[in-house]
Amino acid sequence: MVTTHHLGLPRIGTKRELKFALEAYWRGELDQRELEQTAFKIRRDNLLLQSRLDMLTVGDFSLYDQVLDSSFLFGNIPPRFRQEAGITTLDDYFQVARGASNQDTPPVAAAEMTKWFDTNYHYIVPEFQHTTEFRLAIDTLLTRITETGTDPRRIKPVIIGPVTYLWLGKSKDGSDKLDLLQRLLPIYADLLTQLAAAGVEWVQIDEPILVTELSATWQHALRNSYYQLQNSPVKLLLTTYFGQLRENLQLACELPVAGLHIDASRQQEEVSRIIDWLPMHKILSLGIIDGRNIWKSDLNAILAWLEPIHSRLRQRLWIAPSCSLLHVPLDLEREQKLDPEIKSWCSFGKQKLIELELIATALNRGRDSVSAELENNANALLTRKRSQRVIVPSVHQRMAEITPSMAQRRSPYEVRSQVQAQRLNLPPLPTTTIGSFPQTGSIRQCRRDYRNGKLTWNSYKKAMKQEIAYCIRQQEEIGLDVLVHGEAERNDMVEYFGEQLDGFAITEHAWVQSYGSRCVKPPIIYGDIERHHCMTGEWTDYAQSLTTKPLKGMLTGPVTMLNWSFVRDDQPRATTCLQLALALRDEVLDLEQAGIAIIQIDEAALREGLPLRRSEWQGYLKWATHAFGVCANGVQDSTQIHTHMCYSEFNDIIGAIAAMDADVITIETSRSDMELLEVFEAFDYPNAIGPGVYDIHTPNIPSLDEMMTLMRQAMQRIPADRLWINPDCGLKTRRWQEVVPALEAMQRAAGLLRESSA
Repeated sequence: MVTTHHLGLPRIGTKRELKFALEAYWRGELDQRELEQTAFKIRRDNLLLQSRLDMLTVGDFSLYDQVLDSSFLFGNIPPRFRQEAGITTLDDYFQVARGASNQDTPPVAAAEMTKWFDTNYHYIVPEFQHTTEFRLAIDTLLTRITETGTDPRRIKPVIIGPVTYLWLGKSKDGSDKLDLLQRLLPIYADLLTQLAAAGVEWVQIDEPILVTELSATWQHALRNSYYQLQNSPVKLLLTTYFGQLRENLQLACELPVAGLHIDASRQQEEVSRIIDWLPMHKILSLGIIDGRNIWKSDLNAILAWLEPIHSRLRQRLWIAPSCSLLHVPLDLEREQKLDPEIKSWCSFGKQKLIELELIATALNRGRDSVSAELENNANALLTRKRSQRVIVPSVHQRMAEITPSMAQRRSPYEVRSQVQAQRLNLPPLPTTTIGSFPQTGSIRQCRRDYRNGKLTWNSYKKAMKQEIAYCIRQQEEIGLDVLVHGEAERNDMVEYFGEQLDGFAITEHAWVQSYGSRCVKPPIIYGDIERHHCMTGEWTDYAQSLTTKPLKGMLTGPVTMLNWSFVRDDQPRATTCLQLALALRDEVLDLEQAGIAIIQIDEAALREGLPLRRSEWQGYLKWATHAFGVCANGVQDSTQIHTHMCYSEFNDIIGAIAAMDADVITIETSRSDMELLEVFEAFDYPNAIGPGVYDIHTPNIPSLDEMMTLMRQAMQRIPADRLWINPDCGLKTRRWQEVVPALEAMQRAAGLLRESSA
């Protein structure tokens, strides 16, 4: 009999209960007991969701982030947050993620946050020093096992492996992270011993770095770790996902663990080699359901491939989704307004577990036992393949007409920057923001009322224009040099455009977690993409009419639109990205024609689309930067193009960033203490740069001195005539009472530096 399990489930709740409970707790409207009750209900619902699987996963739930949970599990709390030795509280936990601030002491900076491999999930980066010590704090995990009320032999706790945990972190003093491995491994040994004492037989231990290019040093660290842990009293299921093992295949197969999980949705061609290499006593878990997309699996094709493997491995075969289902929405059944045809092509988290169960039943009892379900699946896939809504000949004709010159500016930066300077007449160190301003409760209520038919379009438009006018007044009072309209009318920087482009489908409830309480609802790209009308012009024109200062037109770039959507899987991603670029190019040219002098095209997700293996970067960067060029570079020299990149540790792709040839790039740097700017000591970046000096992902309000310190650090690496001053990212998630004093301090800091350098 084949064994079924999963690697993790969505944890925000069916109706985003965790998000709302967290935010109420942070506002002081909910106490800890009420927050924990909400969390318990979500875990209980998830237990029910997986109840028909053979193994139940525990430890995948988190109140904020699973990597942060690991840091607390191992007692690795940054020293600046420690209140009393050996004592931590829930507030300590949230302070590491969000920063600490009170009236009596200076604010304490939050830990750095960055992307989880090539996904849109963010994790809290562990911090290490040569003096770092670890201490096991297992009570929470043991409680999670006990609260299931299930035979612990059926429970499979999930933990991040020791080598991946170190790999994910950052040394704060320049020491070698791997020097800490021998201090960390005894903590893992103790953890596994205590789990065995709780009755657990299997532990899922995640080492996803096995799908990356590892140096011999990191490969040795993996060998060393698992040889030291091989005598633990539990069975270890070593888990990888997001890619192929390749040169790490033999290493993964030979590590002394009881089982190996691989992402078979992305590496079917490696499976036969793995079966040959894997010792006969080991379990092989195949991730046969893609945990990263929302399309139905081809169950008949999976069975045709899997049946011979099952015949060979028998009880040694486990099956699961490829990775945690954290990256997909929870339940397709809630989508009552999604086009029925498109809905029939989709599969969310709950449905993926049903697909897994169907495959297991077919393997254990024969295909005839699920013949009706297999036929329905085949019909849905055939309908999608034949649908005339998917392929639009005019789009492909336009793509065939793209020329190299369409991706290039008319003149080099040195020439057009002078033309732009004359047109814009900006002071040194110009100040601006990234685009969005607070999405207040009144804005969200207006949007809900409009969507529910309680508000007419004209009434909604009037309300949004009032919000835009307020935003313009606030920026003028602060004294910013380049303004934005604040994006009050936009529910999301990707979905807003997806709603207005052919080839996109929009859901009501398909939320996924981005970080902490932040959830996003990616649109679905199901077909060829076309634009039929200007999407931003009316709002931008209105905002510009309210001020004599230059105002940025705000767009989301093609690469970010691609990477932050659920993308069709029937053509190359590069092709879909180029279709987006053509649609957005038309929007750029319409804004320019309307007299907008500055257009920002956000490519926040450029880096997260990088393949996990550096050897494949060049191919991705070539088509991604080409798509940006097609989108952005049809404008005149006098139009200034900005782009924004958040959480982009781009030092290793700076050449590709420069090749995009944006007039101004704005980047996240404040949470990483301007470390990203070190690249400019070795690379002579030719255009203007706006390094973020205000970390908007924390409620802390930065002081004047903090911002001036960051600005001075930036001025040491970037010529003042090419330096802009701005926050790290958009201000959508912050409150006006936080935003105004922070921007006032930013503006004062810029003014003082102008005076000192005059």
